Amino acid sequence: MMNRLLGLLGLGYRGRRVVVGVDAVRKELQTGKIWCVVLAEDASPRAVDKVVRLASAKGVPTIPGPRAAAIGAQLGKPPVMAVGVRDRALADGMVPTAPVRS
Repeated sequence: MMNRLLGLLGLGYRGRRVVVGVDAVRKELQTGKIWCVVLAEDASPRAVDKVVRLASAKGVPTIPGPRAAAIGAQLGKPPVMAVGVRDRALADGMVPTAPVRS
């Protein structure tokens, strides 16, 4: 699952469909352009608090991701604590969906 998530993040980054970093994610959340947020499992409590509160207020799902260093390595950057996904189709591929009840 994490490898797939990292692959999708890399794809989104190359296609300029993600924003990287806590401040950039917060800014885009405020403008309503983010479909989901991937948070590093080792993100600082302050970063988590800043992003999660705003995301939940906007109704945007947050997805637990791998460690910040792994996300950063995938994007060719230093460790990354938060990534916001601006593309709906890409976000749909990342957000675990609830099983459909028949």
